[in-house]
Amino acid sequence: MALSRLRIDQAVIAKLVDEKSRVLDLGCGDGLLLEYLFHHKQVQGFGVEISHEGVHACIARGLPVYHGDIDQGLSDHQDDSFDYVILSQTLQAVRRPEFVLQEMLRVGKRGIVSFPNFGYWRIRAHLALQGRMPRTSLLPATWYDTPNTHLCTILDFQDLCKKMSIHILRQIPLAAEGGQPTGLLQASLSKWLVPLSTANLLAPIAVFLLERGEP
Repeated sequence: MALSRLRIDQAVIAKLVDEKSRVLDLGCGDGLLLEYLFHHKQVQGFGVEISHEGVHACIARGLPVYHGDIDQGLSDHQDDSFDYVILSQTLQAVRRPEFVLQEMLRVGKRGIVSFPNFGYWRIRAHLALQGRMPRTSLLPATWYDTPNTHLCTILDFQDLCKKMSIHILRQIPLAAEGGQPTGLLQASLSKWLVPLSTANLLAPIAVFLLERGEP
């Protein structure tokens, strides 16, 4: 399986995960990222998915997955059970984002989160000029038929991490709205990065590497 089959944020996440680490992928969807990590990083772990379609897709790929609602917590897992807990483009769809972050950093030594940035300039312009909820490649659903319940900006997420005493180890704002990261293995990540000073305006999506801190 090639890295180019992943979304750009998934490809970045895959590069952050160490080989042979223990991984829990929350909201793993069809299991594409988890499959890559199993085959190319030799990780051990599980996927958690709420949709039956996603669970069936993961099983068809031969992946260890269980049906679960992460808004209910991760009580089946002890503290520090995993080296990484991943939440890729799922944070905005959960009902209790603060609780989910707390749980992922309880069971995982580090967390990796990616989400669409609602502060992106195209979204701001759409709202300002058309006065309607925007639809983009990262947020394609209509406002009345969307799984997203807690959209946020990069600055909002930084504020939440500060409130929760979460250490931000790395911030990776990305310029690509979607598509496949062709050549990402060969090319430097710099071609995809947005400067941190302008990330909230210019990055449609961001990846954060997190670690729990002392309250």
